[in-house]
Amino acid sequence: MALTEDNIRKLVTAWYRSLDRHDELGAVLPYLLDRGLEMRFPEATVHGHGGFADWYKAVTNRFFDEVHAITSVDVTALDQRTAAVSVVVNWQARIWNPPAAKSQWLGFEAYHSWELVAAPGDTIKLKTYVVDRLEPMPGSASL
Repeated sequence: MALTEDNIRKLVTAWYRSLDRHDELGAVLPYLLDRGLEMRFPEATVHGHGGFADWYKAVTNRFFDEVHAITSVDVTALDQRTAAVSVVVNWQARIWNPPAAKSQWLGFEAYHSWELVAAPGDTIKLKTYVVDRLEPMPGSASL
């Protein structure tokens, strides 16, 4: 898979589908570089597959009914080896905080900065994934 704008858009779509389905960890890791991976979320910064695995287990046990609707994918820099990408998604989910009687709805516009790299085996991998900011939708519970 060459590092092209079309393939980048396909990767972004596939990534968020995997997150929405809460795919098994083994199905999600191939999207990510291991050595050199940095992912910055509001609640944590993680490195490598091990750090991602811990974060993924926590969030897939906390959030449910997730939907990531891609608003925009803007490739801001691209060469044969790397790409800088700005991604905006509308993220909605439900969360239950024990011992609450009911779950709560979450809704945010999430602004991300990604760095993608061309990897061996003709693949594209996420090297850097940063949640730059979250803008809550009206009526959303707090994270």
